[in-house]
Amino acid sequence: MSIQLKEENGGKILVVHVSGTLVKADYESFVPEFDSFIEQHGKLGVLFDMTDFHGWEASTLWEDIKFGLEHADIDRLAMVGENKWEHVMATLSKPFTKAAIRYFDHANITAARQWLGEV
Repeated sequence: MSIQLKEENGGKILVVHVSGTLVKADYESFVPEFDSFIEQHGKLGVLFDMTDFHGWEASTLWEDIKFGLEHADIDRLAMVGENKWEHVMATLSKPFTKAAIRYFDHANITAARQWLGEV
């Protein structure tokens, strides 16, 4: 599994690219790095790129829900994927965050960046 963070638009957008299958250890390294980014830049938009993402281990799903509930510093969350289940996941995520969430097919990643840039 891999989680990569990349800043765009002068720190107003954080691209989070996930691939493979998330495990609890991924969150243990990702969350402090994400929190450090928030401390430096404040509220932001997140582009969650799920290209080649296979989901979570069952024990890790709670970590993802907890992350969403604890991070009110995300204004907008653009979820970019390739599969129907990822679109469903975007819809199911809405009650667990205060962020505005929108799903984009990977072919429309430019539209996702534009939507995030409107903040």
